[in-house]
Amino acid sequence: MGNRLTQIATRTGDNGTTGLGDNTRVSKNSLRVHAMGDVDELNSNLGVLLCEPMPEGVRSLLVEIQHQLFNLGGELSIPGFELLKPEAVLALDAALAEHNAALPKLQEFILPAGSRAASLAHVCRTVARRAERAVVALEGQEALKDTPRQYLNRLSDLMFVLARVLNRYRLDGSVGDDVYWKSEKMARASTE
Repeated sequence: MGNRLTQIATRTGDNGTTGLGDNTRVSKNSLRVHAMGDVDELNSNLGVLLCEPMPEGVRSLLVEIQHQLFNLGGELSIPGFELLKPEAVLALDAALAEHNAALPKLQEFILPAGSRAASLAHVCRTVARRAERAVVALEGQEALKDTPRQYLNRLSDLMFVLARVLNRYRLDGSVGDDVYWKSEKMARASTE
């Protein structure tokens, strides 16, 4: 990007449009702007999550994800441009494999709860899913590369796994656990 922001309040959006990176103006209600906004919201939620105590490896991973989401937002803001590379998806695959291998297998559904950090990771997971839906909707109208959709899909899976990792992390060295859903049907089945 050649131009850097020198002024934040430009008033150019007062008419309900916003400028894209290629200098075109679109409605603030366009599918592209919705996708950009959802990615930005996801990145902001990751910033809140990063305020929590967590293992250093998870912290480094989340910071790298923030940079990749900034690339994704930039790509969405410039139609036809590519900033998010397929290697970013492969990095998420590797992180998924690494962190999932250290977790016990799930026997039941879990609730988006537990520690504050894990709960914030679940919020990031749901915002990633919304951002993915926004990108898919945009793809229905405009040609996009596969990487943005794949990255958001993989990231939502990773945030689920990291929520489980963060539920186990304790500063005092003890180990926490997930919060399991108590299904009435499952409860009845276990007593029969």
